[in-house]
Amino acid sequence: MATSIDDILEAATKAGITSDPRRLISFTAGYISSLTAPATGSEGLPAPKRVKISAAESSLAKKIDGRAMAKQIRSEMKEEIRKFKEANGYAPGLAVVQVGNRPDSSTYVRMKKKAAAEVNLHTVDMSLPETVSQDELVGIVQKLNKDPKVHGILVQLPLPKHIDQATVLQGILVSKDADGFLAQNIGNLCLRSGGECVAKPCTPAGCMEMLKRSGVVIKGKTAVVLGRSDIVGMPVSQLLQQCNATVTVCHSKTPDIPAVVRRADIVVAAIGKPEFVRGSWLKPGAVVIDVGINQKVDATRKRGYRLVGDVCRDEAKHVASMISPVPGGVGPMTIAMLICNTVRLAQRAVAEAGAEGGPAAQ
Repeated sequence: MATSIDDILEAATKAGITSDPRRLISFTAGYISSLTAPATGSEGLPAPKRVKISAAESSLAKKIDGRAMAKQIRSEMKEEIRKFKEANGYAPGLAVVQVGNRPDSSTYVRMKKKAAAEVNLHTVDMSLPETVSQDELVGIVQKLNKDPKVHGILVQLPLPKHIDQATVLQGILVSKDADGFLAQNIGNLCLRSGGECVAKPCTPAGCMEMLKRSGVVIKGKTAVVLGRSDIVGMPVSQLLQQCNATVTVCHSKTPDIPAVVRRADIVVAAIGKPEFVRGSWLKPGAVVIDVGINQKVDATRKRGYRLVGDVCRDEAKHVASMISPVPGGVGPMTIAMLICNTVRLAQRAVAEAGAEGGPAAQ
């Protein structure tokens, strides 16, 4: 697509950055890069052209370092767990149920167990064969519901095709819903007059924590969420509204998504398409949370691919003020929020036992 200096200046003028030479240089580089990029989702095609702008490096988007934030949260939770154990004589407990041995599921479970061990969280590991029946799995969940040493239950998804996922998840007590996916928790999350949301969905909660710890002002801002899944899109849109943002949710039937995204001060991309969001779509200075994690063909890598998000970072970093990386962004925060949920569930269990005059579970 051809463009001219006049086109670039017109776009920069509309963005209100012509008076700042450094931002103008950075914006121009991102604008040109996005116009010369290949079509979205074109696996195996050459990467978008990159423009060298060493003179403007300091104006590139700040990295929202989810890995560093997650480490800090784990440190905070380790102290909370120490205090909890000191007061109650036992640590909060998380049960992790895995069916089968899918490589991706095994990797996620291993990461969760590692994080739990780091903060001294008590864990119960339930590794089941892929042939386990639905009734057997539901029975195991019910047994964990009754285990006083377990305060949070996580069933690793996806489950084998012969098992109805909803039936299994609905069998978890809301008081032990470590993932925050049960209808009661989601309902309370969505209703302004609802009860307490005992545990918030981990990935959306991680996104919000990244914004807050980065000092992003959410109140009064325009936010666009790409994707409306039950796991990320829907709950994160509700959390943004709770913080008084004006929220638009884009999905596969939304017309002219680039035009919608250009109005956003905050963009949360969770659409599951590699590098779907281009730099030219972004409002200069926007804050970008990239939830996506996709494999993109890369013959230069030993494994034949590299991980990319739903946002074309090479373009977006020249336009956005802050952006989360992939990997090292939302992923580590999701696990950190799982630990937070488990600790809160344990604290709540103790508080409720005390209010009822009964002994704390141990």
